[in-house]
Amino acid sequence: MFKRSFASKDRVTKTVKSAKRSFREDVKMRMQESWDSPLETPLTSPIVTMLVGHEQRLFAAHEDVLSRSPFFEAVLKGQFLEAGPKQVDLPDEEPEIISCVLEFLYKGDYYPRLVHNKRRASWELENAQDIHGTGGRGSSEATIFHSRVGGIILRDTAVYCAAEKYGLEELKRLSLRKQGLQSGIPVDVILRSARYAYDNTPDTDSRLRAHYLALIIRSRKTFKRSGTMQMEMEIGGKLFFDLFVAMSNHIDDLMEMNNRSPKGF
Repeated sequence: MFKRSFASKDRVTKTVKSAKRSFREDVKMRMQESWDSPLETPLTSPIVTMLVGHEQRLFAAHEDVLSRSPFFEAVLKGQFLEAGPKQVDLPDEEPEIISCVLEFLYKGDYYPRLVHNKRRASWELENAQDIHGTGGRGSSEATIFHSRVGGIILRDTAVYCAAEKYGLEELKRLSLRKQGLQSGIPVDVILRSARYAYDNTPDTDSRLRAHYLALIIRSRKTFKRSGTMQMEMEIGGKLFFDLFVAMSNHIDDLMEMNNRSPKGF
């Protein structure tokens, strides 16, 4: 399931070379190629109401836009306008995450947008706030309070898991790349987010789960000093078995590289 030393084309920390078009334009083109109606097509389909979270926050979206998700397409297929306006109930979802999903469906990205810095030949978040929450426009904080978890987790992880649920592969790719740009995240938030990722992705997922395993390995000095990490490991779970396997593979790779090195160097 996990590649040796996490050498993968999906690795989020990899620097991306200059491209002829922006990431948003690339996503938009892919969406247009895979969907019958391009984003520029006038939206004339019926409005669908959405009740989100335990407070039943009200959202609205065009049926054609929502139907670009296999999940919503299946839900709406069995509803008929003769019986009244179509409605989708999402009591276990977070309003902020649904907002990100809808923004992606309409615009091909969600705030803060991913932009390409041509001078540095790298990707960055548009007007992103720092970890202290200063600067930028609107809310671009890396974390959210998730009511179902009862704690703070990384927002992009929640978006990724929502994209998995709603069958939006491009949104998964986008949210993973954004999460790879975050830094300064506390240990407890990383571990809580990792557990959320494991609880809301299939065992076949080799991107978000591998991202967390690689992150913990790279930050192992910090995690070794963490009492939170010790308590989490005592609880156990598949996350820490996968982490053990990943670290064992990493050590094996290092030993193999050392054995292949010419003697005397």
